[in-house]
Amino acid sequence: MNQKHLKKQNPPDKPNLLLSHLQLGTRDYNPKQMAIREKVFNTIISCFKRHGAETIDTPVFELKETLTGKYGEDSKLIYDLKDQGGELLSLRYDLTVPFARYLAMNKITNIKRYHIAKVYRRDNPAMTRGRYREFYQCDFDIAGQYDAMIPDAECLKIVHEILSELQLGEFCIKVNDRRILDGMFAVCGVPDEKFRTICSTVDKLDKMSWEDVKKEMVNEKGLSEEAADQIGEYVSMRGGMDLAERLLQDQKMCQNKQACAGLSDIKLLFSYLQLFQVTDKVVFDLSLARGLDYYTGVIYEAVLTQAGLPPLESAGVGSVAGGGRYDGLVGMFDPKGRKVPCVGVSIGIERIFSIMEQKASAEKVRTTEVQVMVASAQKNLLEERLRLVTELWSAGIKAEVMYKKNPKLLSQLQHCEEGGVPLVAILGEQELKDGVVKLRVVSTREEVDISRADLIAEIKRRTSEA
Repeated sequence: MNQKHLKKQNPPDKPNLLLSHLQLGTRDYNPKQMAIREKVFNTIISCFKRHGAETIDTPVFELKETLTGKYGEDSKLIYDLKDQGGELLSLRYDLTVPFARYLAMNKITNIKRYHIAKVYRRDNPAMTRGRYREFYQCDFDIAGQYDAMIPDAECLKIVHEILSELQLGEFCIKVNDRRILDGMFAVCGVPDEKFRTICSTVDKLDKMSWEDVKKEMVNEKGLSEEAADQIGEYVSMRGGMDLAERLLQDQKMCQNKQACAGLSDIKLLFSYLQLFQVTDKVVFDLSLARGLDYYTGVIYEAVLTQAGLPPLESAGVGSVAGGGRYDGLVGMFDPKGRKVPCVGVSIGIERIFSIMEQKASAEKVRTTEVQVMVASAQKNLLEERLRLVTELWSAGIKAEVMYKKNPKLLSQLQHCEEGGVPLVAILGEQELKDGVVKLRVVSTREEVDISRADLIAEIKRRTSEA
């Protein structure tokens, strides 16, 4: 064929490697965002350590079979890695199942641990609500055979401490028990095989109206309308220890052993919460279900009721912490089925971070911790600046210099004002002759001559006061 008759082919479109992270369900963090995030992490970690926890780490992926069948209807959100021959692997969905596998594999029967790491879910991203496909979880768990409700109460105390310290606004911690839910389903006429699937539907009550939840139960899950109506009566109940006492006298509930055991534990839990002085924020809420299959006892979830934001934004944030008791999970991984009772809580760091970021949007946030800038007032003093900054680094002082041989003093001072650096150590020929350094306070522009021998102590004194 004649070459000139060949149709010119357009080059294939290049894939857009800068595809919006909003579409991917991931995000980058700039220095300001990272400074806010680090502050939140430090608050959470210091709380975990205050309660005596140690930390561990586990791989970002697990055998697919390790994760399968642990998350109920949410199992469809697990990220499977491409099969390239060999083991089938999946990215971790949470930190709880890997923790249970870790306990079983290492034959650990008691530990109080925290773990902060990324997890992955093929969810529909909702960036404004802090919901991503890749996100951090901050978990605190107590594993071991202990007296009822003492570790559970401490987990709720930790949630209360963290949310209070972060000053996110008003919050409420909802509490329920899987045994109460299962007992409620039984006395309302839900068949045993439908417990878990109905539980997943009840779990949607924080996002859907009761009418829509009932419709799903009846039309999609095949539950009788009568059973759904009975469930509706119970899930509207909220209270404290008084509600647990009332339900123990309830004609139907008192006939179910599981429900009675759960209600007795809720009463005990509230007695410990009173001692921990957190009952002002805790409510016994029969609509709380938490859809994960591995919970066996007490479950809880913290929600923001007002986050100092416009109502729609604060309402959209939803749950900021959740957890519960899972006494059977470790036994699933142990060859002999040995159980290790566990209870824990996960702090929803991304949602908290979304609120903190919105609150700090108008504020100036420092992104470095530099305490002092070593500057020069004249030319040809690079070597002297480098000598002095080395002395400061050796003394553990956070310091920096400009990467220019002869920077202008004004540009050095501007750098400090923009970056929030509190002090400037200024060198000049006269200062070098006199054996002093001119120390400038950036905020007040006050300057004082300090002898070279006293400089380190003076910088430490001033920065510790600040």
